[in-house]
Amino acid sequence: MFFLVRFYTKILKNSKKILIIIQRSNGDVLFSLALIKALYKHYKSPQIDLLVNDDTVSVARLLPNINSIYTFSYKKKRENRWKQEKDIIATVFRKYDLSINLTASDRSVLYALFASRKSISSIEQNNKKSWWKKIFLTHYYFFDSTRHILLNNLESLNILKIEHNNTQQSPDISDIIIAHVKDKLNKRGVQEFIIFHPSAQYNYKIYPQYLRNELLTKLNTLGVPILITGGGSQIDTEIKATIPNLDNIFNWTGETTLEEYFALSQLSLAYIGMDTLNMHIAASQNKRIFAIYGPTNLKMWSPWSNKSQKCAGLDKPLQNYDNITIFQADMPCVACGKAGCDDKHGKSECLDHIDPLVVFNEIKDWYQNAKL
Repeated sequence: MFFLVRFYTKILKNSKKILIIIQRSNGDVLFSLALIKALYKHYKSPQIDLLVNDDTVSVARLLPNINSIYTFSYKKKRENRWKQEKDIIATVFRKYDLSINLTASDRSVLYALFASRKSISSIEQNNKKSWWKKIFLTHYYFFDSTRHILLNNLESLNILKIEHNNTQQSPDISDIIIAHVKDKLNKRGVQEFIIFHPSAQYNYKIYPQYLRNELLTKLNTLGVPILITGGGSQIDTEIKATIPNLDNIFNWTGETTLEEYFALSQLSLAYIGMDTLNMHIAASQNKRIFAIYGPTNLKMWSPWSNKSQKCAGLDKPLQNYDNITIFQADMPCVACGKAGCDDKHGKSECLDHIDPLVVFNEIKDWYQNAKL
């Protein structure tokens, strides 16, 4: 047994090819950056590959020190599940010294096991789901929904005894992209500005239109440009058509690539909007954040403060910590953690109970008193 421990330790210390598996959302992929950088430094420039869902690959491509990116497609799963599984397993089979899986699902654990004889993975605390994972994995840790996603993702570094700090990091954006975004701003006559991001991946996270427009009307009185941002999804397109035409409101929905958005966020004064990838981008850049939350679990998904290296731990109608302000409804069900009140991506009633005047007053107080 002692020999096996020494053998595993030696292999883990000399890992030159590493596969990281992240089968969740864009935010999860972004939050893997601190892990990737720590591994890259500790193992002295190893080959690091990623296995991610295909709808997160645009974020994955911005991460540094990545050699190859493999993708899993839910569309392919529906069309021919076993062919995709066979192809992925054949591609990664025993090609790595170490595999690290950040997702507790059966599928992702199997990928980790097939990819390397030395594997680390998050697993469910429910033993009925995870008993076999405990047997076959080299190391495991329990995925904890009461801890921030950043801390969950860094747990494998603790297992490997790799030094790190709990800092959310942002990909480096090229000077060319930053200059291009600055040029676009200059052509619109915009210098200092605040980002307002009204959309999210799902409708149940979105502030209702009538409250959003009331908030925008009030923000317009601050006299600072408010840039409305969004992508090209159906949700973004529908929101874009509802933005009021006001002097200081600039509708930039669909006008930036993801890389350009990172640059735009980096140049901004602050972020206002929903709990989505864009909010976490702002947090990684230490921006002033005003986030409107519905049913989302704050302990795992609130903006991370790099200054104090903490997140929100309680549900409150209004709370501030460091550079972050969070707004929630004053309702006993908040935050339920469901996908809408019906838990089927329907309406979240709690978002109707967040007063835009309360949101505006917090932003106004900051803008008028901040030394910008």
